[in-house]
Amino acid sequence: MPDYFHGYAVVGLVAVVGVLFVTVAFGANALLRPTVPTEEKLLTYECGVDPVGEGWAHTQVRYYVYAFLYVIFAVDSVFLFPWATVFAADGFGGTTLVEMFVFLGFLTVGLLYAWKKGVLTWT
Repeated sequence: MPDYFHGYAVVGLVAVVGVLFVTVAFGANALLRPTVPTEEKLLTYECGVDPVGEGWAHTQVRYYVYAFLYVIFAVDSVFLFPWATVFAADGFGGTTLVEMFVFLGFLTVGLLYAWKKGVLTWT
């Protein structure tokens, strides 16, 4: 029975050490950092431009669509590299090839749908 709980004890110990490390780091940060809040330091700052007007601004939806398309193709590339290593292994060639074509087919259908809806036109 002691061997059974040994794995849980190691995981629990690592979790406790992790929580203590984060707590000590945040505590040291709070004690050692200089805190001199001024009006200028409390302003919202973005890209070196001082804020002017109200905080709400209209943004075109198409920028989000391009971001989503980027994420889709980034996920595709992350999936391609492990697939290429498994494809070379013995006995996995045909199965992994079919799986990759199914995966790329889903991505192609999504891209064609976005193209048909006119999402990819920059106007």
